[in-house]
Amino acid sequence: MKVLVIGSGGREHTLVWKIAQSPAVKKIFCAPGNAGIAQQAECLPIQADDVKSLTAWAERDRIDLTVVGPEAPLTMGMVDAFEARGLRIFGPSQKAAEIEGSKAFAKDLMKKYGIPSGEFQIFRDFEAAVRYVQKKPVPLVVKADGLAAGKGVIICHTSEETLAALDLIMVKKAFGAAGRQVVIEEFLHGEEASFLAFTDGETILPLPSCQDHKPIFDNDQGPNTGGMGAYSPAPVVTEKVHLEVIEKVLVPTVQGMAEEGRKYRGVLYAGLMIQDGQAKVLEFNARMGDPETQPLLMRMKSDLVPVLEATIEGHLSNQKVAWEDRPAVCVVMASAGYPGSYEKGKVISGLGEAAKVPDAFVFHAGTALKDGKIVTSGGRVLGVTALGQGIRDAIGRAYEVAGKISWEGAYYRKDIGQKALKQGMKK
Repeated sequence: MKVLVIGSGGREHTLVWKIAQSPAVKKIFCAPGNAGIAQQAECLPIQADDVKSLTAWAERDRIDLTVVGPEAPLTMGMVDAFEARGLRIFGPSQKAAEIEGSKAFAKDLMKKYGIPSGEFQIFRDFEAAVRYVQKKPVPLVVKADGLAAGKGVIICHTSEETLAALDLIMVKKAFGAAGRQVVIEEFLHGEEASFLAFTDGETILPLPSCQDHKPIFDNDQGPNTGGMGAYSPAPVVTEKVHLEVIEKVLVPTVQGMAEEGRKYRGVLYAGLMIQDGQAKVLEFNARMGDPETQPLLMRMKSDLVPVLEATIEGHLSNQKVAWEDRPAVCVVMASAGYPGSYEKGKVISGLGEAAKVPDAFVFHAGTALKDGKIVTSGGRVLGVTALGQGIRDAIGRAYEVAGKISWEGAYYRKDIGQKALKQGMKK
């Protein structure tokens, strides 16, 4: 079997790494890939959002299975384009991917089908939005409606911050077309968790719980990023919460999407806020998370490929997945200045030493090969991921590996996984 993975980040490197373990797979391609992916797959000089070129290439090269990593090509209709050519591809259709492509659509869907979430209002008019927030108590959350690489959500603790966020998104157009419309939402208190599940539009096959760390600095300070680290399992998702999320969030969402004529096939990701054992949805994503994919697939003992195929073919009810009991932790190493501007081309050292640590793997995100050396080429550069006998051991191992790697301006949070320890995962 020949497999094509679309994307170039840490999530895609993890997918390539896991798919390569399948005995059914003979060859993996990745478009466009990165320096780490190039060690396990043949990288193609085609951008992930070049739907036309990728469709033509996959048809010409007779690719048996394509897996879409990032959200942009999904919202652009890549799955529809491939399926129109009779090609098998994993991911939701363009209509289904709108659950991530438009926060306003997702909020309206949740309201219609009784899925627990925060109160909200949607605005296209700046002045109307200003009048609304002037009457509302803070804190509030202002969200650009469209895709903004995980950075279009602004938590506002004062009225001044709220007005500045509206100005940034709607007037200054910091996120381009994504900010033509905004969602203003109540601020939900509690602890965040990520809940992912495979679904073929009928059967739901949940993955273990996971927790991301969005803000750039320790103790969840500073602006949001694409994610600075993750661990699995997340103890805030108790067995009771797990069952309730399936019953009250995933099932009505999948059924609701089908009723709307948007049958959902792929990975459905619910970003949750949990307080006092009750979960509310912050947002939906139409694909696997980054960096959540790294610890999740590190813990997956089963072959991933049959699950992907069953999801596409509507046979997910036949699949069972075995998971590692051991927890996994991913620490993201980033370029200085991220999530703002940053320099590229910094030579990365220590990868060879890092590779010697057992039960750990360094997934590449923003890396490239230049003059025979691996250099930085993005904001989030590496996802150092490790298994441990307990969460404390996994944290220690991930940071041990991260400590072996360096480049000018390398930065990473020092508190990934600490919430798990506070929740009682003492081992």
